Amino acid sequence: MKTLKFHKTECGVDFLLNVLTAKEVSNNYLSNETYNTDFFEIIFFTNANGHMIVDHQKIEIKDHTVVFLSLFQKRQFFLEADNLEFTVLAFQEQFLNDFFSDKLFTFRLLYFYQLEYPLGIYVERESIERYCVLLSEIKVELLKTKADSVHIVRSIIYYLLQKLNREYAEKYNLALEKNGNNYAFLFKKMIEIHIKEKQRINDYAELLGISRISLTKIVKEQFNVTPAYLLKQRLLTEIKGYLMQDELSVAEIAYQLHFSEPNHLMRFFKSQTGMTTGEFLSDYQNGMSY
Repeated sequence: MKTLKFHKTECGVDFLLNVLTAKEVSNNYLSNETYNTDFFEIIFFTNANGHMIVDHQKIEIKDHTVVFLSLFQKRQFFLEADNLEFTVLAFQEQFLNDFFSDKLFTFRLLYFYQLEYPLGIYVERESIERYCVLLSEIKVELLKTKADSVHIVRSIIYYLLQKLNREYAEKYNLALEKNGNNYAFLFKKMIEIHIKEKQRINDYAELLGISRISLTKIVKEQFNVTPAYLLKQRLLTEIKGYLMQDELSVAEIAYQLHFSEPNHLMRFFKSQTGMTTGEFLSDYQNGMSY
Protein backbone atom coordinates (compact mmCIF):
# COMPACT_ATOMS: atom_id res chain seq x y z
CA MET A 1 0.00 0.00 0.00
CA LYS A 2 1.29 3.44 -0.95
CA THR A 3 2.20 5.96 1.75
CA LEU A 4 2.15 9.63 0.77
CA LYS A 5 4.94 11.59 2.42
CA PHE A 6 4.66 15.16 3.58
CA HIS A 7 6.57 17.72 1.50
CA LYS A 8 7.61 20.91 3.23
CA THR A 9 6.13 24.08 1.86
CA GLU A 10 8.39 26.23 -0.27
CA CYS A 11 8.47 29.34 1.83
CA GLY A 12 10.82 31.36 3.97
CA VAL A 13 9.93 29.53 7.18
CA ASP A 14 10.38 25.79 7.63
CA PHE A 15 6.69 24.99 8.16
CA LEU A 16 5.49 21.40 8.47
CA LEU A 17 2.07 22.52 7.25
CA ASN A 18 0.39 23.19 3.93
CA VAL A 19 -2.96 24.30 2.53
CA LEU A 20 -3.88 22.62 -0.75
CA THR A 21 -6.78 23.22 -3.13
CA ALA A 22 -8.66 20.67 -5.22
CA LYS A 23 -6.87 21.89 -8.35
CA GLU A 24 -3.51 21.04 -6.79
CA VAL A 25 -4.27 17.55 -5.45
CA SER A 26 -7.53 16.31 -6.98
CA ASN A 27 -5.84 13.26 -8.56
CA ASN A 28 -5.27 11.69 -5.14
CA TYR A 29 -8.92 12.18 -4.20
CA LEU A 30 -10.43 11.00 -7.48
CA SER A 31 -8.47 7.76 -7.58
CA ASN A 32 -10.01 4.68 -5.91
CA GLU A 33 -6.58 3.49 -4.80
CA THR A 34 -6.15 2.70 -1.09
CA TYR A 35 -3.28 4.59 0.52
CA ASN A 36 -2.21 6.28 3.74
CA THR A 37 -0.12 9.30 4.70
CA ASP A 38 2.54 10.22 7.25
CA PHE A 39 0.66 13.44 8.10
CA PHE A 40 -2.69 14.65 9.41
CA GLU A 41 -5.36 15.97 7.06
CA ILE A 42 -8.51 17.97 7.54
CA ILE A 43 -10.48 18.10 4.29
CA PHE A 44 -13.08 20.84 3.84
CA PHE A 45 -15.52 19.82 1.08
CA THR A 46 -17.45 22.86 -0.10
CA ASN A 47 -19.02 20.99 -3.04
CA ALA A 48 -18.91 17.21 -3.22
CA ASN A 49 -20.88 14.04 -3.75
CA GLY A 50 -19.77 10.49 -2.94
CA HIS A 51 -18.19 8.67 -0.06
CA MET A 52 -14.87 7.48 1.32
CA ILE A 53 -13.64 4.55 3.37
CA VAL A 54 -11.30 5.34 6.28
CA ASP A 55 -9.89 2.15 7.78
CA HIS A 56 -13.19 0.25 8.00
CA GLN A 57 -15.52 3.27 8.34
CA LYS A 58 -17.67 4.59 5.49
CA ILE A 59 -18.14 8.37 5.43
CA GLU A 60 -20.76 9.95 3.20
CA ILE A 61 -19.37 13.06 1.49
CA LYS A 62 -21.66 15.91 0.48
CA ASP A 63 -21.56 19.70 0.41
CA HIS A 64 -20.15 21.27 3.59
CA THR A 65 -18.52 18.09 4.91
CA VAL A 66 -15.37 18.27 7.02
CA VAL A 67 -13.31 15.05 7.35
CA PHE A 68 -10.54 14.43 9.89
CA LEU A 69 -7.76 11.99 9.04
CA SER A 70 -4.95 10.91 11.34
CA LEU A 71 -1.57 9.83 10.03
CA PHE A 72 -1.33 6.31 8.58
CA GLN A 73 -5.09 5.81 8.46
CA LYS A 74 -5.97 3.87 5.33
CA ARG A 75 -8.31 5.77 3.06
CA GLN A 76 -10.07 5.21 -0.26
CA PHE A 77 -12.11 7.86 -2.09
CA PHE A 78 -15.21 7.43 -4.25
CA LEU A 79 -16.03 10.99 -5.29
CA GLU A 80 -17.78 12.39 -8.35
CA ALA A 81 -15.46 14.68 -10.32
CA ASP A 82 -18.18 17.12 -11.43
CA ASN A 83 -18.19 20.35 -9.41
CA LEU A 84 -15.84 18.87 -6.81
CA GLU A 85 -14.40 21.64 -4.62
CA PHE A 86 -12.41 21.18 -1.45
CA THR A 87 -9.46 22.51 0.52
CA VAL A 88 -7.01 20.38 2.50
CA LEU A 89 -5.17 21.41 5.64
CA ALA A 90 -2.19 19.02 5.93
CA PHE A 91 0.43 18.99 8.65
CA GLN A 92 2.81 16.73 10.51
CA GLU A 93 2.42 16.15 14.23
CA GLN A 94 5.73 17.86 14.92
CA PHE A 95 4.23 21.07 13.57
CA LEU A 96 1.67 21.23 16.38
CA ASN A 97 4.12 20.01 19.00
CA ASP A 98 6.61 22.72 18.06
CA PHE A 99 4.04 25.47 17.66
CA PHE A 100 2.22 24.88 20.94
CA SER A 101 4.91 23.19 23.09
CA ASP A 102 2.40 20.47 23.98
CA LYS A 103 3.27 16.90 23.07
CA LEU A 104 -0.36 15.86 23.64
CA PHE A 105 -2.03 18.55 21.53
CA THR A 106 -3.25 16.23 18.75
CA PHE A 107 -4.57 13.77 21.34
CA ARG A 108 -6.61 16.50 23.00
CA LEU A 109 -8.47 17.13 19.73
CA LEU A 110 -11.52 14.87 19.75
CA TYR A 111 -11.55 14.20 16.02
CA PHE A 112 -8.03 12.74 15.74
CA TYR A 113 -7.35 9.14 16.81
CA GLN A 114 -11.11 8.80 17.17
CA LEU A 115 -12.33 5.21 17.61
CA GLU A 116 -15.91 5.71 18.74
CA TYR A 117 -17.49 8.42 16.59
CA PRO A 118 -17.53 9.29 12.86
CA LEU A 119 -14.47 10.98 11.39
CA GLY A 120 -16.53 13.61 9.61
CA ILE A 121 -19.11 16.27 10.36
CA TYR A 122 -21.55 18.28 8.26
CA VAL A 123 -21.47 22.02 8.95
CA GLU A 124 -23.49 25.02 7.87
CA ARG A 125 -22.51 26.79 4.64
CA GLU A 126 -21.53 29.90 6.61
CA SER A 127 -19.22 27.83 8.82
CA ILE A 128 -17.32 26.15 6.01
CA GLU A 129 -16.99 29.45 4.18
CA ARG A 130 -15.50 30.99 7.33
CA TYR A 131 -13.09 28.05 7.71
CA CYS A 132 -12.01 28.41 4.08
CA VAL A 133 -11.31 32.12 4.56
CA LEU A 134 -8.98 31.20 7.44
CA LEU A 135 -7.28 28.59 5.26
CA SER A 136 -6.79 31.19 2.54
CA GLU A 137 -5.09 33.48 5.06
CA ILE A 138 -2.72 30.67 6.04
CA LYS A 139 -2.00 29.99 2.36
CA VAL A 140 -1.03 33.63 1.81
CA GLU A 141 1.39 33.50 4.75
CA LEU A 142 2.97 30.33 3.38
CA LEU A 143 3.44 31.76 -0.10
CA LYS A 144 4.45 35.29 0.93
CA THR A 145 6.25 34.71 4.18
CA LYS A 146 7.21 37.70 6.31
CA ALA A 147 8.99 38.03 9.63
CA ASP A 148 5.76 37.72 11.60
CA SER A 149 4.17 34.97 9.48
CA VAL A 150 4.91 32.28 12.04
CA HIS A 151 2.90 34.15 14.68
CA ILE A 152 -0.03 34.76 12.37
CA VAL A 153 -0.14 31.13 11.25
CA ARG A 154 0.11 29.95 14.85
CA SER A 155 -2.85 32.08 15.94
CA ILE A 156 -5.04 31.12 12.97
CA ILE A 157 -4.33 27.40 13.18
CA TYR A 158 -4.95 27.31 16.93
CA TYR A 159 -8.26 29.12 16.52
CA LEU A 160 -9.29 26.91 13.60
CA LEU A 161 -8.48 23.59 15.28
CA GLN A 162 -10.18 24.58 18.51
CA LYS A 163 -13.32 25.84 16.74
CA LEU A 164 -13.53 22.53 14.89
CA ASN A 165 -13.02 20.68 18.15
CA ARG A 166 -15.93 22.55 19.72
CA GLU A 167 -18.14 21.92 16.70
CA TYR A 168 -17.22 18.22 16.72
CA ALA A 169 -17.95 17.98 20.46
CA GLU A 170 -21.35 19.64 20.03
CA LYS A 171 -22.21 17.42 17.06
CA TYR A 172 -21.59 14.18 18.97
CA ASN A 173 -22.38 15.43 22.48
CA LEU A 174 -18.83 14.91 23.72
CA ALA A 175 -17.11 16.53 26.68
CA LEU A 176 -14.32 18.97 25.98
CA GLU A 177 -11.05 18.55 27.83
CA LYS A 178 -11.29 18.49 31.60
CA ASN A 179 -8.59 20.04 33.75
CA GLY A 180 -5.96 17.69 35.13
CA ASN A 181 -6.68 14.82 32.76
CA ASN A 182 -3.26 14.62 31.08
CA TYR A 183 -3.06 10.93 31.93
CA ALA A 184 -6.17 10.25 29.82
CA PHE A 185 -4.52 11.78 26.75
CA LEU A 186 -1.19 10.16 27.56
CA PHE A 187 -3.00 6.83 27.61
CA LYS A 188 -4.34 7.46 24.09
CA LYS A 189 -0.85 8.38 22.94
CA MET A 190 0.67 5.26 24.53
CA ILE A 191 -1.89 3.08 22.76
CA GLU A 192 -0.83 4.49 19.39
CA ILE A 193 2.82 3.85 20.17
CA HIS A 194 2.59 0.40 21.80
CA ILE A 195 -0.58 -1.29 20.47
CA LYS A 196 1.37 -3.93 18.57
CA GLU A 197 3.16 -5.29 21.62
CA LYS A 198 1.07 -4.25 24.65
CA GLN A 199 -2.58 -5.27 25.03
CA ARG A 200 -3.02 -5.25 28.81
CA ILE A 201 -4.22 -2.26 30.82
CA ASN A 202 -1.65 -3.04 33.52
CA ASP A 203 1.12 -2.48 30.94
CA TYR A 204 -0.12 1.05 30.29
CA ALA A 205 -0.68 1.84 33.95
CA GLU A 206 2.91 0.81 34.55
CA LEU A 207 4.16 2.95 31.65
CA LEU A 208 2.29 5.94 33.07
CA GLY A 209 3.38 5.27 36.62
CA ILE A 210 -0.15 5.13 38.08
CA SER A 211 -2.41 2.36 39.34
CA ARG A 212 -4.89 0.58 37.10
CA ILE A 213 -7.71 1.90 39.31
CA SER A 214 -6.52 5.50 38.86
CA LEU A 215 -6.13 5.04 35.10
CA THR A 216 -9.64 3.63 34.81
CA LYS A 217 -11.12 6.52 36.78
CA ILE A 218 -9.27 9.21 34.80
CA VAL A 219 -10.06 7.73 31.37
CA LYS A 220 -13.71 7.20 32.23
CA GLU A 221 -14.04 10.79 33.48
CA GLN A 222 -12.60 12.17 30.23
CA PHE A 223 -13.95 9.81 27.57
CA ASN A 224 -16.91 8.14 29.33
CA VAL A 225 -15.54 4.70 28.45
CA THR A 226 -13.05 2.41 30.19
CA PRO A 227 -9.39 2.05 29.21
CA ALA A 228 -10.10 -1.58 28.34
CA TYR A 229 -12.76 -0.47 25.83
CA LEU A 230 -10.41 2.00 24.12
CA LEU A 231 -7.63 -0.56 24.03
CA LYS A 232 -9.85 -3.27 22.51
CA GLN A 233 -11.23 -0.86 19.90
CA ARG A 234 -7.73 0.23 18.90
CA LEU A 235 -6.52 -3.38 18.71
CA LEU A 236 -9.56 -4.28 16.63
CA THR A 237 -8.81 -1.43 14.22
CA GLU A 238 -5.24 -2.68 13.89
CA ILE A 239 -6.38 -6.22 13.10
CA LYS A 240 -8.91 -5.01 10.54
CA GLY A 241 -6.21 -2.90 8.90
CA TYR A 242 -3.95 -5.92 8.49
CA LEU A 243 -6.81 -8.04 7.16
CA MET A 244 -7.83 -5.45 4.58
CA GLN A 245 -4.27 -5.12 3.31
CA ASP A 246 -4.49 -8.82 2.43
CA GLU A 247 -0.73 -9.18 2.71
CA LEU A 248 -0.44 -11.36 5.85
CA SER A 249 -2.15 -14.55 6.98
CA VAL A 250 -4.08 -14.59 10.26
CA ALA A 251 -1.17 -16.49 11.82
CA GLU A 252 1.27 -13.79 10.67
CA ILE A 253 -1.01 -11.02 11.97
CA ALA A 254 -1.23 -12.81 15.32
CA TYR A 255 2.57 -12.91 15.44
CA GLN A 256 2.85 -9.21 14.54
CA LEU A 257 0.44 -8.29 17.35
CA HIS A 258 1.99 -10.62 19.94
CA PHE A 259 -0.98 -12.98 20.34
CA SER A 260 0.30 -16.26 21.76
CA GLU A 261 -1.45 -18.16 18.96
CA PRO A 262 -3.76 -17.40 15.99
CA ASN A 263 -6.80 -18.93 17.72
CA HIS A 264 -6.58 -16.27 20.43
CA LEU A 265 -6.70 -13.52 17.81
CA MET A 266 -9.66 -15.15 16.06
CA ARG A 267 -11.57 -15.55 19.34
CA PHE A 268 -10.89 -11.92 20.23
CA PHE A 269 -12.02 -10.76 16.79
CA LYS A 270 -15.27 -12.72 16.91
CA SER A 271 -16.05 -11.60 20.46
CA GLN A 272 -15.72 -7.95 19.35
CA THR A 273 -17.41 -8.13 15.94
CA GLY A 274 -19.68 -11.17 16.03
CA MET A 275 -18.03 -12.53 12.88
CA THR A 276 -14.97 -14.52 11.91
CA THR A 277 -12.00 -12.93 10.18
CA GLY A 278 -13.03 -14.76 7.00
CA GLU A 279 -16.58 -13.40 7.17
CA PHE A 280 -15.25 -9.88 7.74
CA LEU A 281 -12.95 -10.14 4.71
CA SER A 282 -15.74 -11.49 2.54
CA ASP A 283 -18.02 -8.59 3.48
CA TYR A 284 -15.21 -6.08 2.95
CA GLN A 285 -14.42 -7.44 -0.51
CA ASN A 286 -18.12 -7.15 -1.35
CA GLY A 287 -18.10 -3.46 -0.51
CA MET A 288 -19.46 -3.50 3.05
CA SER A 289 -17.85 -1.44 5.85
CA TYR A 290 -18.01 -1.50 9.64
